[in-house]
Amino acid sequence: MYLQGIADFPYYLGIHSLADVARREDRVCVLNIMGGESRTVTPVSHAYSGGNVVFGTSPGRTGQKLKTPAGDIPVFNNVREGLDAGHTFNVGVVYLPPPSVRDGVAELIRVNNALEKIVIITEKIAVHDAREIRAIGQANGVDIIGGNCLGVADSWNQVRIGGALGGDSPEESLRKGSVAIFSNSGGFTTTIAQYLATEGWGTTTLISSGKDVYIHYNARDFSHALVNDDRSKAAVLYVEPGGYHEYGVDFGKPTVACVVGRWKSKLTRAVGHAGAMAGSGDRAEDKEGWLMEAFGVDGLYTPDNPVVSAKGAVVTNIADIPMALTAVMELNGVSPDFASTGSLALKPWIANDQGLALPPELVMPPVTPSEPYATQIAVLKRQVGAVIARQTMKDKSGASVMDPTTQVTSVHGYSVLDLALDPLEANFALPLVHEIAGENDRAMLDVAVAAEVNLVGDPILVAADAARDAGNAPNAIMAAAAAIVGPKRIERALACTSALIDLFAHSGLRDGHSEEFDTSAITMDAATRALFLASEAEADDPRPEAMLAAVKARGGKSVFLKYLATLNGRLSRDAILAAISLTIAWGPLMRKRISRLTAETLPWYLRLYGVMVGATIPGSHHQPGSLCGIPRDERFGQWTMADLCFLAMTGKKPTRDEALPLQVLVGLLISNGPGSISAQGAKGAVSADGPQTPERVQINKAMVGFLTHTGYSHGGNGFEGMAFLLDQFKGKGLIDPTDPSHGIDLKAMANDFARAYKREKAEAKEIGTEVRALPGVHHPIFKGKPVNYDPRERFIAEFMAKRGDYNIFHAFYRELVQALYDVGASRYVFCVNVDAVIAALLLAILWKDYTSGELTERDLETAAFSVFLYGRMIGSAAEIDDHLNRGRNMDTRTPASACVHVV
Repeated sequence: MYLQGIADFPYYLGIHSLADVARREDRVCVLNIMGGESRTVTPVSHAYSGGNVVFGTSPGRTGQKLKTPAGDIPVFNNVREGLDAGHTFNVGVVYLPPPSVRDGVAELIRVNNALEKIVIITEKIAVHDAREIRAIGQANGVDIIGGNCLGVADSWNQVRIGGALGGDSPEESLRKGSVAIFSNSGGFTTTIAQYLATEGWGTTTLISSGKDVYIHYNARDFSHALVNDDRSKAAVLYVEPGGYHEYGVDFGKPTVACVVGRWKSKLTRAVGHAGAMAGSGDRAEDKEGWLMEAFGVDGLYTPDNPVVSAKGAVVTNIADIPMALTAVMELNGVSPDFASTGSLALKPWIANDQGLALPPELVMPPVTPSEPYATQIAVLKRQVGAVIARQTMKDKSGASVMDPTTQVTSVHGYSVLDLALDPLEANFALPLVHEIAGENDRAMLDVAVAAEVNLVGDPILVAADAARDAGNAPNAIMAAAAAIVGPKRIERALACTSALIDLFAHSGLRDGHSEEFDTSAITMDAATRALFLASEAEADDPRPEAMLAAVKARGGKSVFLKYLATLNGRLSRDAILAAISLTIAWGPLMRKRISRLTAETLPWYLRLYGVMVGATIPGSHHQPGSLCGIPRDERFGQWTMADLCFLAMTGKKPTRDEALPLQVLVGLLISNGPGSISAQGAKGAVSADGPQTPERVQINKAMVGFLTHTGYSHGGNGFEGMAFLLDQFKGKGLIDPTDPSHGIDLKAMANDFARAYKREKAEAKEIGTEVRALPGVHHPIFKGKPVNYDPRERFIAEFMAKRGDYNIFHAFYRELVQALYDVGASRYVFCVNVDAVIAALLLAILWKDYTSGELTERDLETAAFSVFLYGRMIGSAAEIDDHLNRGRNMDTRTPASACVHVV
């Protein structure tokens, strides 16, 4: 037998009218008031409602208080303690974890005979517990709302109980009016109220029913209270699939129902709200049918097909609710509550088309937002470039990532396999502009770097030669050079770049090579002008004119160079470097792909690129006006980065057939991700300088960090593969490694070696020694299958096959891994790894000079090491810039707890 409630209901229902759902006189107790959600939401509700929360519970926190704008709320261990302290309440709000909800409801009802309502915020309550909660409430005459809801609110009474209806400023969203809202979605309850206001409709009572499997206060209960609420002239329902709560309900007043979730009928498990998974006969489509029948309409309402009746309408988009309601109410002779507050048409506050040419119908001009947002956005619009949040960057990178399955690294979203097919200039620019540079910017980069490679008369060359004469490896020679390119060496170029950014930042310029851009309104004071002009001490430097001539010869375009030409004075090399750098960086800077700091420091990287490549060329080849006999004008005006790198390794310009393999090599070597030793060296140097004060970070020192963290194992080991191949092809009479008609029986060579290697393994096992590893064969990641592949090797092989290219060394490696398996030297077919491809490509490039005696084995080793350094130089630049923008001071340290002492 049910307690006395509303007549004609087969169960207890105490709420007679919507006006009773959230009253000003209601007093509230909150269970788990100090929980993460409640600590944020309850103070807002308490203040908005005039101080309706009398106390809360949180085990172990008796005596604590929750501070709110309307005064502190006392906290007790349990409900009994609060009652014993003299507090009284008639409404309970439950924020407890799912397993504790049933006991919390039981506690509220057991100790408080005055309890009338409970609002359960918690979601995903077990079905068994929900049934017991229902039974307890029914047996004791307590109305329960929820679970998985955001509570209830009343715009007339200015009361909010449980949850966050109306958001952080409920007084803005909960405008007094004549429409009641009943919604399965808590978040959309507020959104619907805001949308209604755009058509002039305010609200009365808002109920977030929740959508757990059990909805304790459902649509039938709501319809009863709606009919008995004189304030409410209409209602809005937000309905999700699952359950039969809306079936056969007569809402008694005009109602607009928004039914969503057609897609959920295709699911096999619940997604989002636990009860919002349609079963048999309660899909979204089914509910649309029930409600259309109830309202007497034969279709769904859309702006293009406004199907309504005096009873209501059914929509499937919440944006259609306001117009549908207005149409329904017109048929009832009822006007909106107040003037429209706007429209739901798209009104973007910020527009950024990322430089895309969009169709006119997609180009939406931004509107002026309301305050305080208008002021905030105005400040953001004046922000130049991206702003990146700092964080601890130990073993992390925002620039590179390695796919754990394929072992292929990506830099700023570009796979090194794809980068291997791009021109070197594009790769050298990528770390610093986060995009693949176009033809114009690649030409600009060629000029900038070419101007730095010839080090004649520079102390850098003296240092590099001294390091070379001392027998150092290429990395130490490059480090000696990079160490000298310190802050004072680049100070003016950076200052010029910063000045240009200030001048053009808010000019409307979107593209750095838009020479048609009108610069007449951009003015420069005398002090800034002097910064860009060459000094008397630079009168004998021919490079500024040569750089400008080279840009012109290449057809390069730069609005910054064009503007500097109006200064009517001889520009310095630093000024030209700054203008070129900013031409490359400007587009990404304006699109906020990169930070201002990245754009300002780009000249430092470009100068380092040139110096580090130049340092690998012995000093005797650096002459006034020429490098290795190549005239300045030719290098500046025609040579590419691939040409310069090949020159540094061999002393001559590559042919087209030689330049492409070099490009591929460097692209493959760009990065192995933040965990590689070379990246750690670069990142550690930035970390040590302190990226939180970026002006103190020495980028050249970070490059030295990368260089000191390379060596014969990490960097120089490419020669091991070359040495292996030299040994195998010794005396074979090979003339051209790229000619498939070489006449050498590779299968026989591979089988001979495999049999010898098998014997070697057996002998080593007999005497207990290690078997030598075969360079370029096997990889611990790619193993365990009958035939193993390194996807990087396959990628390059397919690329070469498409071009009709051939490489005998690569072909031999493929024969070798099969032969090792065929003779029983390996349990399965090893993969040919990417190191073998690198060795094969590089040896083919250098084979002619090696066999002619122009290059020694030491030269080959130096070349193998250098090509690694050229590639990893790019990857390290990406890590340096990323850490400079994103990292924290000394964030690469290993915690003491993770350090181990080895005896």
